[in-house]
Amino acid sequence: MLVYTLRRINLFIITLLMLTLVGYSILRLDPLSPWAIQDFFTGWFSYLSQLAQLNFGVNLYGDPVIDEIQSVFPATLELCFFAMILSLLIGIPIGTIAGMRQGKIVDTFISFTSMVGYSIPIFWIALMLIMFFSLKLGYTPISGRHGLLLEIPTITGFATIDTFLSDAPNRSQMMHSVAMHLILPCLVLALAPTTEVIRIMRSSVSEVRKQNYIRAARIRGLSTFEIIFQHVLRNAIPPIIPKIGVQLSTMLTYAIITESIFNWPGIGRWLLDALANKDFVSIQAGVMTVATLVLFVNILSELIGAMVNPLVRKQWYAVK
Repeated sequence: MLVYTLRRINLFIITLLMLTLVGYSILRLDPLSPWAIQDFFTGWFSYLSQLAQLNFGVNLYGDPVIDEIQSVFPATLELCFFAMILSLLIGIPIGTIAGMRQGKIVDTFISFTSMVGYSIPIFWIALMLIMFFSLKLGYTPISGRHGLLLEIPTITGFATIDTFLSDAPNRSQMMHSVAMHLILPCLVLALAPTTEVIRIMRSSVSEVRKQNYIRAARIRGLSTFEIIFQHVLRNAIPPIIPKIGVQLSTMLTYAIITESIFNWPGIGRWLLDALANKDFVSIQAGVMTVATLVLFVNILSELIGAMVNPLVRKQWYAVK
């Protein structure tokens, strides 16, 4: 496992260095930038030195970009975290049912529904949810992260944690406001990953059902419930852990659209504003931050998958 981990870390470092070339090239798009008049590799080494100190430069208004990232990135992480939890809570049980009922009417209905959910444009479903739940029924807020009249102290940057840690007399009101503002963005952002979790879980469960130990469990007289929880899920979930990590990249892509529609103060909306203002320093900082997070989560999911599924390491070593 140690050798496997070291090789994954080396892959992370090499890929991250390649990403810095992308970020540095974005800075050179501005002809007035000091990076554009330097020799490419000389400027790249200077750029690496600044990144090592978490110095992303200053934006068009002279503010440090790292301060802006620290203020907007937690909002995106919070939204993606709850959306991913929702995807797993919905996708794993439904995917298990589809895999256990492969070829049956239930499986066909779930597969068709998942395909439809994956095909629906995210901006359309977001607008439909706003029109129905916010404008017609008035159950949920239209946009924002919390009520405008509420002053939530910034402790960690995560609104749910900050409201829980707050000692304000209206803490319960703040927690309710934060929760209600999370509902619609989480539903929209979790739609595409949920359909993918259902698909990969269905495929994994159907493969496990073909194994001999499942037939042996049936012969021993175990109930379907016991077979699912004692044998199927235990062997079907570990192989899909790396694939679930890949869904974060899709989620971050959709987060840009979701944040712009719901006026969510995250890094996606912040990047759109930077693109509109042609703020190349902010653009490269946002690209590097998001790409590093995606790369880190993918490597981490592979390591966790290898820890719980030793066959991954054996297959990887066999190839090498």
